[in-house]
Amino acid sequence: MRVVILSTMLTDRCGIGEWGFSALVEANGHRLLFDTGGRPDTVLNNAEALGIDLQGIEDVILSHGHWDHTGGLVALRARLRERNKLALSRAHVGPGFFVQRTRNGRPFSLSPAARAEYETLGGTFVEHRQPAELWPGIWLTGVVERRHPEYNLPRDILALSPQGSTLDEVPEDLSLVLDGAEGLVVVTGCGHAGIVNTLEAASAMVRNRSISAVVGGLHLYEADEEKLAFTGAAFKRLGVRHVLATHCTGIEAVFQLRASAGLDRRTCVVGAVGASYEVGKDIEPGSIAR
Repeated sequence: MRVVILSTMLTDRCGIGEWGFSALVEANGHRLLFDTGGRPDTVLNNAEALGIDLQGIEDVILSHGHWDHTGGLVALRARLRERNKLALSRAHVGPGFFVQRTRNGRPFSLSPAARAEYETLGGTFVEHRQPAELWPGIWLTGVVERRHPEYNLPRDILALSPQGSTLDEVPEDLSLVLDGAEGLVVVTGCGHAGIVNTLEAASAMVRNRSISAVVGGLHLYEADEEKLAFTGAAFKRLGVRHVLATHCTGIEAVFQLRASAGLDRRTCVVGAVGASYEVGKDIEPGSIAR
């Protein structure tokens, strides 16, 4: 069971940094892509630089509809289908994924044109409202109940509807949960549903086990000390042992989580392109974040 970062802001010795997220997930004999980065070619270029072949992957999980997680979808499907007609042909999403968003008057979501192009290329979208076990030990959370008022939401993105615009609450936010020998591994794009809510949902959904690792964006870069202390205490309560934090988590937030969750620089790190978490081998952060 391994997760490798393909898109985030920080890079190590190869690859391109961007405001976005994507990760390769390998678990129980299956390979899938989680999110597709922001710019069309970032994931393709970074995978090539890392010596990772994506053409055999048929399923992509899109954690939510913001452009920085969906921007590479069409380019990846178009390029990879040249060698494998099924490559990235299934995109798993939550309800509300196709709502159009704007930020400062500019589009901030997968456009209707991009959706149509992906479908023209033979891709299909599969919607998950409820938890779903895609393969043995590989789960999607579906819609996460927001029991704790974490409000891990963007403050300046509007969701559009015929009735007008409202603050985007990202209702479709979902995460991936891997049931591993050492506990649950949770992969999240931004954690807009709240990372504590997501981890508690994962334990209730799969089985009541400790959280071996959290990988991805946690949307804590704007969080105050009280919220970071709450999150760190929850990590400790839930038994979180590894954190590979990327994208919108925030660098200072990682350091504060490290302290409040009782972790150290080997077990709670800022993720870079090429960094990985592997069950039994722990985090490989790369030289820049070691």
